[in-house]
Amino acid sequence: MKKPIMAIMYDFDKTLSVQDMQNYDFIPALGMTPAEFWGATDSFAKKHGIEKILSYMYMMILKTREKGIDMTEEWLNSLGRNIKFYSGVTTWFHRINEYGLAHGLQVEHYLISSGTKEIVDGCSIAKEFKAIYGCQFLFDDKTKLPIWPKLAINYTQKTQYFFRVSKGAIDISEDAEVNAKTPNRRVPYKNMVYLGDGMTDVPIMILVRQNGGHSIAVYKPGEKDKVIDLFNDERVDYVCRADYSAGSPLESVLKLIIDSIYINNALDRKRETLSK
Repeated sequence: MKKPIMAIMYDFDKTLSVQDMQNYDFIPALGMTPAEFWGATDSFAKKHGIEKILSYMYMMILKTREKGIDMTEEWLNSLGRNIKFYSGVTTWFHRINEYGLAHGLQVEHYLISSGTKEIVDGCSIAKEFKAIYGCQFLFDDKTKLPIWPKLAINYTQKTQYFFRVSKGAIDISEDAEVNAKTPNRRVPYKNMVYLGDGMTDVPIMILVRQNGGHSIAVYKPGEKDKVIDLFNDERVDYVCRADYSAGSPLESVLKLIIDSIYINNALDRKRETLSK
């Protein structure tokens, strides 16, 4: 019998990685500090009335041109190598997959980030995701330089990927499939989990929770105050320290969720058997 699927969806910056992905190698290559780059991005957005995600993508192009850097896809990929992750992240996926299999579940991992996909593609955990959704550039075939935003994901746009994952409509160019009525979803809503670090994840956290899934807000050690309101306001089900190590509270919560999905699936099968 085919195993039920459980989907775990993640934000990236400050959820899996300790800080914004651009802060590691991209911004230093410009000769700027993170405060200078993100400050310039915010000022540009306000001056021209540009959505902030598109603003940062434009600023990446502008600042690399000013610095004489060829911002090719390959160069951006190389910037993912030095990203630092929270404790336990690199072994987390294997541990959770194995626990899922032991409980009759196929666990899949999805990344839904407003960060730069080309940078994520070069990091050590990229291979762990069934799909990576992030902001992308369209590159010129000849110059290999970016000429247009291929995909921009802001905070509310993250919500469409909840439906894509549930329906198995993985290809972002496929609109008909994600909008079609789908009685038999590949991943039931109740088998879905979202992990994020704060207010920018609120729309999808609420959506997952309201549809019977589970939302978890993670926080940097010592910064629980930044997410506790999400729990108090019933926007998330759990708040956990961003520690993905074996035996951590976060791992314990995920394992309990897997247990609950396993039990619910067993009850569903029993109900079907008894009704025949």
